[in-house]
Amino acid sequence: MASTVDIQPTLEGPSLLLRPVAAADFDALYQAASDPHIWEQHPDSERYQREVFDKRFFQSALDCGGAVVILDKARQRIIGSSRYYEWQPEQLSIAIGYTFIERQYWGGQTNGELKRLMLTHIAQWADTVWFHIGDTNLRSILAIEKLGAVLKKKEPRDQHGKRFNQLYYRLDATRYRKTETKP
Repeated sequence: MASTVDIQPTLEGPSLLLRPVAAADFDALYQAASDPHIWEQHPDSERYQREVFDKRFFQSALDCGGAVVILDKARQRIIGSSRYYEWQPEQLSIAIGYTFIERQYWGGQTNGELKRLMLTHIAQWADTVWFHIGDTNLRSILAIEKLGAVLKKKEPRDQHGKRFNQLYYRLDATRYRKTETKP
C-alpha cells in the first residue's frame, strides 16, 4: 500500500475524465451548476445562484485539496464536480461528496462511472468511504444505496440557516473491492 494518499487525482474512464479543479474552471463549472433543478433536493438549494455557488461551493472546492471536475470526454467539457474530503489516516476512512452532474447525464451510467473511478482509486488507501447526504436528497440516497452503502446514522444539522437531517452512509472498501472483481 502506498504511503501518500492522492486525494486529487486525474482519473479516466470510458466516457469521463476527472482532473483536479482549478481557478480557471469557475465559468465552465458554474455553467454546469446553474440549473436550479440540480439543487432542489439539496439542503443548500441556492447553489445555482452565481454568488452562492462561488462562496459556498467553488471556493471550498479550491481550498479542500480533494476536488475534481468531471469532463465528458466526447464533448470535451465540464459537466460537474465531486471531491474527496475528511481523510482520517488513523481509521483509513474518507468521505466522497459534493457531487453534482448536469441533468442531461442523470439516469444513465455517468454517476456509476464517476463513483467507480473514485472508489477504485481511493480503495488503495481507505478501508471505509463515507457519504454525507441531506435526508431530502432522494436521488443521491438511491444512487449511494445502489453502490451498497449502508445508512449508519442521522443527525440534525444547520446549514446557512436551514435545518435538515444529515445521513451518514458507509461503504466498506472490502465490500466494494468484492463487487468490482465480479465478472
